[in-house]
Amino acid sequence: MGQKALGRLINTTPAADGVWINLKDAAGITFLCYLAGAAGDTYTLQEAKDSSGTGAQNLAVITEYHTNTGNGSDAWTRRTQAAAATVTTTATAVQNAAVVEVEATSLSDTYKFVKLTSTGAGTVNAVVRDLAAQRTPANLPAMGV
Repeated sequence: MGQKALGRLINTTPAADGVWINLKDAAGITFLCYLAGAAGDTYTLQEAKDSSGTGAQNLAVITEYHTNTGNGSDAWTRRTQAAAATVTTTATAVQNAAVVEVEATSLSDTYKFVKLTSTGAGTVNAVVRDLAAQRTPANLPAMGV
């Protein structure tokens, strides 16, 4: 039986709102954001040198993201903006869910950690992708160290 995606292609932290995630051995990260009720939210991207947040600063590299209702009833809508460290979803149902992708090469020199933080009640799931070292899920390193 072949190896599944977890450990081969991805590692994930489902409760990642405001959590530092290590990108040292990955090509990038995909943040899955959700806030029900057409409430709208703002998500802020930051980078740091370590899991303690050393040198934390906003990372203004988000030029596009995707939104939809989050319930599988509609396709993703591509949204573009000038490079920024924030994504703001509007108070409409078609923007309940958002996907924000960041390439590891976008981080400043000596920076290896990123986090996306909701200013409201939105949830954030971090999916580190394109892992440099493939492992079984039980042997994956903790993502916040």
